[in-house]
Amino acid sequence: MTEELRKYADFEGLREQAVALRREGLSRRQIRDRLQLHNNVLLNCLLEGEPPPEWTKRPNAKDDLRARARELRLEGRTYDQIQVELGCSKSSISLWVRDLPKPEPRYTDEERLALMRAGLADLRATQDQARQATKRIARESVGQLSDRELFLAGVTLYWAEGAKDKPYSRRENLLFINSDPNVIKVYLKWLGLLGVTPERLHVRVSIHETADAAAAEEFWADLTGVPRAEFKRATLKKHSPKTNRKNTGAAYHGCLVIYVTKSAELYRRVEGAWYGIVLGADPAT
Repeated sequence: MTEELRKYADFEGLREQAVALRREGLSRRQIRDRLQLHNNVLLNCLLEGEPPPEWTKRPNAKDDLRARARELRLEGRTYDQIQVELGCSKSSISLWVRDLPKPEPRYTDEERLALMRAGLADLRATQDQARQATKRIARESVGQLSDRELFLAGVTLYWAEGAKDKPYSRRENLLFINSDPNVIKVYLKWLGLLGVTPERLHVRVSIHETADAAAAEEFWADLTGVPRAEFKRATLKKHSPKTNRKNTGAAYHGCLVIYVTKSAELYRRVEGAWYGIVLGADPAT
């Protein structure tokens, strides 16, 4: 007992009263008020060894969760599985079950790798289905083009991919090159709309020298309907042996170059129509 407490001459008498009140179920505050004590150190000494009544104990809302977490851990559940079932943080779960043995792994390393790969394959398949659905819906929303729509689409396509006249190099003719078969199909439909007849077309393949130029010409001949015998001599593109090309294999057919003879007037119409599109999109231009 400290010197400060010695001034309470009847300490044992006070202790008997405090203990009696405690056993009646009074709280520390109630005992303090009843005995007119204002010294917490003295009150602690008076009540030393006496447990608080049950009603003063605050219920721990996590006691049930802790007990359930321990049950699940003993069943062999992982932290992630316990978290999903109970909605607790992993840090809390770790504190509750850290004294329990770690469960044996459910899968070997090889099995986990196989499961991961299978999950990724399913995810990619689902993503691919979503991509294809978006493309299908967009494709079906277009429908058949009117002549005006095809004309405007062709003008835009040409101005993006075709050769253009420059002040320093007069090139008023239609010259188009592309490697996409569908782009070539649309371009040829557009030329037909403009009244360009097949005999005005000069076509040739532009392809890497290491590729099969003959097979490429057969491919483009089938696509365009232009006999291979009418193709101009192919342009072979040279490249360094160190070049790491990605456009290889059976799907590589090079580019098709399409030149329209006697097309100066037609080129001028295309250029004018293009700037008409520009003004139509933004009259302030």
